[in-house]
Amino acid sequence: MTSAPPDEPQRGPFRIVDLFAGPGGLDLAAEVLGIPSIGIEWDDDAVATRLAAGLETVHGDVRLFGPDHPDFEDCNVLAGGPPCQTFSIAGSGSGRKAFDLVTGFIHRTHAWYERERAGEKGETWEDIQRELDKLDDERTGLVLQPLRWIFEAMLRPRHGQDESRPFDVIVLEQVPSVIEVWHEYEKVLRAVGYHAKAKVFHTEQYGVPQTRRRAVLIARRGPLPEHFLLPTHQQYRKDAPATDTLFGGREPWVSMAAALGRVYEGVGVEKAKRRTRPFCVVSNYGSGGDPKARGRRESDKPSATITGKWKRNRIVGLDARETEMDRLSNEEAGVFQSFPYRYPWRGNDQAQQIGNAVPPRFGVHVLSAALELGVPGESAWEKLLRWRPAEPADTCTGEVDDSV
Repeated sequence: MTSAPPDEPQRGPFRIVDLFAGPGGLDLAAEVLGIPSIGIEWDDDAVATRLAAGLETVHGDVRLFGPDHPDFEDCNVLAGGPPCQTFSIAGSGSGRKAFDLVTGFIHRTHAWYERERAGEKGETWEDIQRELDKLDDERTGLVLQPLRWIFEAMLRPRHGQDESRPFDVIVLEQVPSVIEVWHEYEKVLRAVGYHAKAKVFHTEQYGVPQTRRRAVLIARRGPLPEHFLLPTHQQYRKDAPATDTLFGGREPWVSMAAALGRVYEGVGVEKAKRRTRPFCVVSNYGSGGDPKARGRRESDKPSATITGKWKRNRIVGLDARETEMDRLSNEEAGVFQSFPYRYPWRGNDQAQQIGNAVPPRFGVHVLSAALELGVPGESAWEKLLRWRPAEPADTCTGEVDDSV
């Protein structure tokens, strides 16, 4: 069954609701673009970081809220990165089984929406949620939450309004293995009138000083351009230097040394905290199946992917003796994720927060493309570089309200 397309979207002003908002990478990107946002996050530590950064936050469980809640009544952009297990559709392992399970729930959720729209009886969302709650891995159910929010916005009148108000724009991102789930989302969103496209992107091609791949889904109620999120920088390739001149109109990728150097000069980092010598990051993990063959990345290259275990990586000087150096600080790892140097990491397991975050610079590109704002200019990057948290303020609406 195919739904009629939603009404034509309203062109701004935009306000974003960010599901599973984490420490605030996408919300910081929205702030740089001057777009208000509110994030839902249940992890105490990530919430502590968000509040220190002055980001508007609901401290609670996404499953207990919906688009008709007063805190989100004027949000017309849905964003989010639900925590997902690995979905590998190769072979017949656990990843394949998880993907098949999620696919089944995606299409059952679509069928629930179509019945609700037609006023027919049948399986309800509550029925689906009860089954999701019984699964061994709750992440399987959490990946359904953005779709539930999308359909509820199309079905139910928003707070104080007589008619439903679909989200104008949808932006979802996760690790590359989730791309097949986003492709299933694509099918369903197109069936209900959205234009949708999902693709895996390399963040160093957008000026992030780190090689990191992210699966992004963008959907709009208006047409999508044939090409969106065109790269602005070259892709990093091992043992291949960045081209000094523009290649296909793209700038060279950004190295760790260049990113740190710009921060040192741009925000006045005291000399005692600067890395003044070339260095090499030696991974805690082996490569090529050999645990002794540690991955290495010199400072004149982009950082390898910052995971939640980045503190285990050694830093050595590029001298004959490979002199041990101080390991990365939170500020430096954050810079490699394209966060401002002074981003206020708080709470416990800050390394995991940094590793799990959306790189804000990539977020600026994604939101600019999704909202048709054009390619970000240098003023956006200067604002991100020089960002400082506002005066401390209580921007959290409080703990979970189980009555919602």
